[in-house]
Parts: sequence; C-alpha cells; structure tokens
Amino acid sequence: MRLTTLVDTETLSRHVGDPRWIVVDCRFVLSNPEAGRRAYAAGHVPGARYAHLDEDLSSPLTPASGRHPLPFPNVLAEKLGRWGIDKTSQVVVYDDTFGAMAARLWWLLRWLGHETVALLDGGYPKWQREGRPATPELPVIQAAQLHPTINNALWVGADQVQEMLRAREGLLADARAEERFRGDIEPLDKVAGHVPGAINMPYEDNLDFSGEFMSDEALREHYLAALSGVTPDKVVQMCGSGVTACHNILAMEHAGLLGAKLYAGSWSEWIADPNRPVTKGG
Repeated sequence: MRLTTLVDTETLSRHVGDPRWIVVDCRFVLSNPEAGRRAYAAGHVPGARYAHLDEDLSSPLTPASGRHPLPFPNVLAEKLGRWGIDKTSQVVVYDDTFGAMAARLWWLLRWLGHETVALLDGGYPKWQREGRPATPELPVIQAAQLHPTINNALWVGADQVQEMLRAREGLLADARAEERFRGDIEPLDKVAGHVPGAINMPYEDNLDFSGEFMSDEALREHYLAALSGVTPDKVVQMCGSGVTACHNILAMEHAGLLGAKLYAGSWSEWIADPNRPVTKGG
C-alpha cells in the first residue's frame, strides 16, 4: 500500500503500531501557538509525533519573509529522521481543522522527495467521533535517516508570481476565506486585500458537510471549472502564509490534476514589500 494524498480512519486504525507507518500530529492554532501542543499532550493517535508549525515546519522570520517561511530542508530532513521517518515510511499527517495545518507537512515531505505521505481525511475529530484509540503517552521512537531529494520546482517566489501575472500566463489562486480575499477583514496580516489578478479558491470548498474531502470526481469538476482551461501545472496556489494553500494542492493532486505550485511566502510575504500592488474587492 502506497498512499500519497488521503487516508481514511479505518485504514489508519489497522496500522496503529505498524513501525512502517509514522503518524504526525500537526494540530495548531494561529492565534494561540501553544494550543496544538497542549491538545497533543492531552491525547493523540497512538504513536503520533507532534509537529509545531512555527518551530518545526517553518524557518525563522526575516523582514522580507512571510509568517511561515519554508524550513531549511536539511534541518527538516534531520528532524523527520529523528521522528523515525525514512524512505520506506508511510507517513500520515493529521490535525483537528480538516487538514488546514497538516497539509503543510504533506507538501513539505513531497518537497523533500518523500511522496508516500497522506492526510487523515476528517482528521482527529472524525477519529474521536468513531471512538478510535487515543493516548497521552509519548511514542517510543526508533530514529532513522531521511535523505532528501529537494524539488524546488514545486514552489515559486514573489518575483515569479509577478512575472507570471505580468505575462498573463497561468493562474494565481488564493485559498483564504472570501472575506479576507476581498479585504473586508484581516485578522492576521498588516494589510488587507489580495494580489491583483488572483482568483479566490477557499480551501474549505474542498470539503463536504462532514469535514471530509469531496470525492475525487467532485474535486476535479470544481477545479476544472475554476481553472477555465489553464492546465494544472500552470496554477500557483497561495494563502496567508503558505500553509492552507497546500490543502488546495493536495485536493488537486487527489483529483488527478497534477503539477500546481505553491507560492511559499504568500500574502504575508507579498505585503512585506510596499512596492508590490494590492487590491480589494471581488
């Protein structure tokens, strides 16, 4: 079995305790950075390690960066190895926000060349609703080595985004909620609005009413309608800081629409340079 996009709770439950399956808890609250760690300490999927968005899945901030700069790849690979991940591991990532945070680690592992990673569909809330096992106990970890094969073709920077828009090539999609995209509110960043020329594709639209991903057929129809003839490999996904945009990339991959890139710095990096254009409204 080789899972590369989603895994259901029943499948994961059959592999709890399997040393080849490494589970990572990515719960995180942007407004309360310690909330996820406390939730993990209270109870998690047995064997799960904890990944902190700021400390583990990002590098330190700089004046020109967004809120969650990409981690240094060799530092991340060494950390993942300490968690027991190597090239043979089936990694499963989860959170309690329907994949909004965990999709970041899904994307990062693919960036490092490890594609055997899947997001737990429905996340920890579904796991709990179904009465599946949970524990506060820390896992016993057998350290491994993950040798990264970094694929920097999976992401772009602000200059590439500007050039794409100038040339009117490709499509820039913003995964933030509609009210943030329009600039009606901005709870996290110092400037409201969006990149001129971007379209709004909120990551929540990937989900059905249960909080699970829509079927691959429904996702494919949803994205093909939005792409309006643009091929998937010409799509760049962004959000506030390069986290929830990964949710859209995962959804596209699950629907068989391959090759979308991540604008890693996203809105919070874009507005760090006051010379970059900003617009509001629909």
